[in-house]
Amino acid sequence: MRKLNLIVVFDQTLNKALFCIRAKEPYKGLYNLVGGKVEKNETNDDAAYRELFEETGISKKDIKLDHFMDLNYFKYENNIQVYYGILSHEVKLVEEKNKLEWLDINEKLLDNNKFGGNYNIPHIIRQIKVYLKNGTGIDKY
Repeated sequence: MRKLNLIVVFDQTLNKALFCIRAKEPYKGLYNLVGGKVEKNETNDDAAYRELFEETGISKKDIKLDHFMDLNYFKYENNIQVYYGILSHEVKLVEEKNKLEWLDINEKLLDNNKFGGNYNIPHIIRQIKVYLKNGTGIDKY
């Protein structure tokens, strides 16, 4: 299986998440989460931090990532590792290939004409929000 990662970056208020606008397929022109491929001889965590830094300029000193869940697509032979983190302070974003944008976390994430991932994004964010409320005591939602 090919290993990929998706990273949900929340701002300090937990009201916004960081998205990229895809410059190429899949999901060209649509909002998506940042992430990429896990390279050979690279740990999953190292790959998540590397991809996050390459695509946004956000480093380990800015955020602590937690491996939250995996989505396995056996027919496509893809293992998508979902990470999330909350920024510890404001950061200056550095765009690589894709334009970056902070978006409010709300029902508009369900618009499949604007967001990639075939409705995975609202599912992922909702599950993280439930965990933050019930699993950590962060009662933001």
